[in-house]
Amino acid sequence: MKAAIITISDSGYQGKRKDESGPIICDMLKNYGYEIIETYILPDDRTSISEKLREIADKGDINLILTTGGTGFSERDCTPEATADIMEKDAPGIAEAIRMHSMQITKRAMLSRAKSVIRGKTLIINLPGSPKAVRESLEYILSELQHGLEIMVGTASECSRK
Repeated sequence: MKAAIITISDSGYQGKRKDESGPIICDMLKNYGYEIIETYILPDDRTSISEKLREIADKGDINLILTTGGTGFSERDCTPEATADIMEKDAPGIAEAIRMHSMQITKRAMLSRAKSVIRGKTLIINLPGSPKAVRESLEYILSELQHGLEIMVGTASECSRK
């Protein structure tokens, strides 16, 4: 499977802050056999985020886009809205599972507005901005994500277990 990673951060985009979450995502995905095709750092700007998500998904060669950052209550946080702008199908269970798992670690997980959606043959998942939360979230979902992606792209057809 092929993946793209987008870090959403005004200060990261301006070179004022080092991106720590993007490299964690990259390493974890590689450990699960994903090929990282593209990485970006974008500002907290709804139009920029939605245009980049649309561009990547519509090329058709990326199966998974993971975003990090912009999912909180700050006035500039707009990643979930930008993601919703380009979705074709909602896939709320992934974001809900991440929140549920994260609530076992910190009650502040209830403040996440992250989304998970599908556009074409691309699954897009918003992750938190914190490196610790990114690691915890991916550790929880990565083992099951492969099967969902295989169903989405048509290389698997059964979800039931015997």
